[in-house]
Amino acid sequence: MFRVGQISTMSILDVMAIILFTVSFPSFTLAKSDTYIIHMDPSAMPKAFSSCHSWYLSMLSSISDTTEAAAASSTSSKHLYTYTDSINGFSATLTLSELEALKNSSGYISFTRDLPLKAHTTHTAQFLGLSSMSGAWTAPNDGEGVIIGIVDTGIWPESKSFADEGMTEVPHKWKGKCESGTKFNSSFCNKKLIGARFYSKGLLANNPKLKIPMNSPRDMSGHGSHTSSIAAGNYAKGASYFGYASGTARGMAPRAHIAMYKVVWRYGTYTSDVLAAIDQAIQDGVDILSLSLGLSADDNFLEDDPLAVATFAAMEKGIFVAASAGNDGPLYWTLINGAPWMLTVGAGSIDREFDGTLTLRNGVQITFESLYPGNYSRNEMPLIYADECLNVEELKQLRNSIIVCMDNLSISNQVENAESARVSAAVFISNYSSLSELYTRSSIPAAFIGLHDGQTVIDYIKQTTNPRGRIRFRKTTFGTKPAPMVDAYSSRGPFISCPRVLKPDILAPGSLVLASWSPISEVTYVRSHPLFSNFNLLSGTSMATPHVAGIAALLMRAHPDWSPAAIRSAIMTTANPLDNNLSPIKDVSNYDLPASPLDIGAGHINPTKALDPGLVYDATPEDYIKLLCAMNYTSTKIRIFTKSSFNCMNRSRDLNYPSFIAFFNDEQSTSNEKVVQEFQRTVTNVGKGGIAYRAKLTEVDGIKAMVEPEKLVFKQKYEKQRYKLRLEGPKLLKKDVIFGALTWMDDDGKYIVRSPIVATSITPSP
Repeated sequence: MFRVGQISTMSILDVMAIILFTVSFPSFTLAKSDTYIIHMDPSAMPKAFSSCHSWYLSMLSSISDTTEAAAASSTSSKHLYTYTDSINGFSATLTLSELEALKNSSGYISFTRDLPLKAHTTHTAQFLGLSSMSGAWTAPNDGEGVIIGIVDTGIWPESKSFADEGMTEVPHKWKGKCESGTKFNSSFCNKKLIGARFYSKGLLANNPKLKIPMNSPRDMSGHGSHTSSIAAGNYAKGASYFGYASGTARGMAPRAHIAMYKVVWRYGTYTSDVLAAIDQAIQDGVDILSLSLGLSADDNFLEDDPLAVATFAAMEKGIFVAASAGNDGPLYWTLINGAPWMLTVGAGSIDREFDGTLTLRNGVQITFESLYPGNYSRNEMPLIYADECLNVEELKQLRNSIIVCMDNLSISNQVENAESARVSAAVFISNYSSLSELYTRSSIPAAFIGLHDGQTVIDYIKQTTNPRGRIRFRKTTFGTKPAPMVDAYSSRGPFISCPRVLKPDILAPGSLVLASWSPISEVTYVRSHPLFSNFNLLSGTSMATPHVAGIAALLMRAHPDWSPAAIRSAIMTTANPLDNNLSPIKDVSNYDLPASPLDIGAGHINPTKALDPGLVYDATPEDYIKLLCAMNYTSTKIRIFTKSSFNCMNRSRDLNYPSFIAFFNDEQSTSNEKVVQEFQRTVTNVGKGGIAYRAKLTEVDGIKAMVEPEKLVFKQKYEKQRYKLRLEGPKLLKKDVIFGALTWMDDDGKYIVRSPIVATSITPSP
């Protein structure tokens, strides 16, 4: 996910309209009509109707503002989709008077506007410990038989990542299909890509004058191909981004099946289409849903978020849902897709860098980050210091040199001037600690270096009679430290619609991930000429989420009887809070200080350990409903999720979740009075029987923490034990966020079951 206006901390995707998907496309809808999603009670359907679909059509006909003669013909144009699995209801284009009439109809529950969404936009397998020599690919599967549904921009079926070599047969339970459309034939599907559908009725209803040139599952932008291949791409030899990151690309679950549901268009994305896609995915029989898109982080209730409602239905059917946290960090409360039945994914870096080298004639070498794709390997050229590089005409006289520019607080203008002057190469000296991919993907041969290295270059030029240098590109370095680090763009918790469940849940690789791409979508430019590629390097929580979806496929294959909550628990409690320096994971946006669980959740995903977690925190659909009851949801609102009546006799904020967050934010408090918050949890032994675990609490500064009992004994597998965590602290914490952890460790030291603890005084901004 990406939001415009954050160039300094975001990736090049912020400025590429195809990848951005910030859906603010001008609406052509007539002012008197809007598109709505209507929640209905199917039990109120009159017996005269054979299906809810026919009932809804009749209802629309009866409330139509048009004349009786025209009502029948207008009904089909007003109606967009009927939903039966994600929600009970339909979407339609209605005037305000028609909407008011509909509210008086039997069976009506509520409505939401058809809102726009935005999409959240290889070596990662080795970085996560997934290799053919060790880790999850030896234990004992690579996701075969599991079906991952991707809701995105479509797919490029000819990509090597979607070949079906080595794939097992399509599962018998699969009910999906490949839909034909513009430049997409149903025969393009195979044993890897087993389903491909597309949804644009909501888009067209909101933009009736729009003509879609590629109305099919084919991916014109590349984003959907990218996310699909990260999750479950087959082995693709010879993958690279113009020589960077060269090798064999593969997804997290290379033998899992892929089903694509195209809902994201370059013109916009609407909830009515996304609901239709999830509705169909549930019917088709997907095992996992990967969602790299969402609503904005406004103050919405869960029932107003169609993705939250639809994924509740998916969870009830045993479907695991991984969703991106968003790319609107690094401030608190920016996270989206935080419904407690989803696994919410933040994005971090990996231990790989892409570099160029500037070599001075005196032998000094300066390494800099670069993704320049051109064939630039010239010999030495004169190095000329051009100060602030403000005069384009002067720069034109230096075309056959490497110009050196000192940052004047407007590096973008300097780059633009160098491009306009068509200089051979340039060195830009800046005090920025980290530059956007907008610059590292420069369209001219350029080195972006810091003040220290820059002074070395300037001194060399001033002290040398004939200063010369050489720039080379396409260097890939592995094993860089520290990694991972949480990136600035990754949205932070808490989740405003459900703050008492700690979010995000997990951190996964999201920065500069190499994966499949649409070859008709330009990836970069060299001197105003577009370049195309079968693979691309992208950043975002969009990229982190399919990593988790693919790893979930490995767990689902190994443990087919586990619930979505058990899989989530295994992923979270085995996550690593440390980087490859064995220090706490750091926050790029906060002076490289240790990141909190509001940034990284439980830590960085560790698929090998997740396969055998020892204990899991399980949860049922009823547990989530009890939480909604405790949040004072009315029976009408709860019916939106459950599709049936539910008695809120049992209310509980104590969802059996593998993390803890406590708010000490009573701003009216003027005393040192203490308050106590308690959490009840139940853990299930999924390891061997005859095992004991002991609790270890990592100190939470300023909070007194106690766990009871301190020892849990399991006589047999699948046995359950309960414990209580007690946090005592001031009514108002002095610090914004403090954190620690509760860890259960068995006597042999094989299992370490860790849950983050957060105590905070923060409140949402008014």
